[in-house]
Amino acid sequence: MKFFDCHVHFFPDALAGRALPRLARIAKSPFYSDGTLDGTLAKMEGWRGEDEFAGAMALHIATSAHQQRAVNDFAAKSQGGKVFCFGSVFPTAPDALGELERIKGLGLYGVKLHPDYQGFFIEDPCALPLYAKCQELGLPVAFHTGWDPYSPYIVHCHPAAVARVAERFPGLTIIAAHMGGMGMPEEAAKYLCGRENVYLDTAFASRFLTAEAFTGLVRRHGAERVLFATDCPWSTVPDERALLRAASLTEEEREKIAWKNAEKLFGLRQGRGAPVSPAGSVGA
Repeated sequence: MKFFDCHVHFFPDALAGRALPRLARIAKSPFYSDGTLDGTLAKMEGWRGEDEFAGAMALHIATSAHQQRAVNDFAAKSQGGKVFCFGSVFPTAPDALGELERIKGLGLYGVKLHPDYQGFFIEDPCALPLYAKCQELGLPVAFHTGWDPYSPYIVHCHPAAVARVAERFPGLTIIAAHMGGMGMPEEAAKYLCGRENVYLDTAFASRFLTAEAFTGLVRRHGAERVLFATDCPWSTVPDERALLRAASLTEEEREKIAWKNAEKLFGLRQGRGAPVSPAGSVGA
């Protein structure tokens, strides 16, 4: 089976060696790559087994206002071959809207927002103009959704809040990571399943979902709006692929999740790992 990983993380080489151990301490989790671009690609190729590695989407995060331009420059520089990237903005940055325009111009494929690391709730007033601009530009927004070890007692992106944002911005494509809510499958099923402008990704799902629970979410939401993802370096292709294979799905549904949905959503030319068109038309 071919697979496209819709949710990976890597860092500039000089930063990776410091960032991963610090994040691992926060998450109390092992990591499975060295956090560099080359190391991540090597892992993906090594994990493919008999499958074909079609590519990966890196979701970068700007954790401060002054950082966002450098993050997006790094994302643009990293793209090529089998590597595609989302950019990021910091919600309270004075130039966040202008940076979204620049993200589109750089040919990035969407915008990643991590409300826990960026310190906001997704319905905060500062965030709403960002969604309107992304809707206008045709840039998907990927949220870390549900629980996160960085702020274990506060959920900054509850599935119910994602549902309200999806209703308010019906032309916005939303990717609710971690099957709609890390550790919150019942809430994801209640609030998000069936929403036309919401995709779920499988990142880290093998750590908190059984095959039966995973199957239930896919069945309720529709396999055509689920994206294969690992959250590498925090999980692996073999683990998330095993969950997909253990689910009670048809081979056609598995193929949609593994790579076909990503190809369609992001405008990737089948089998070539090259964009059909720039990010401005993604999700249209």
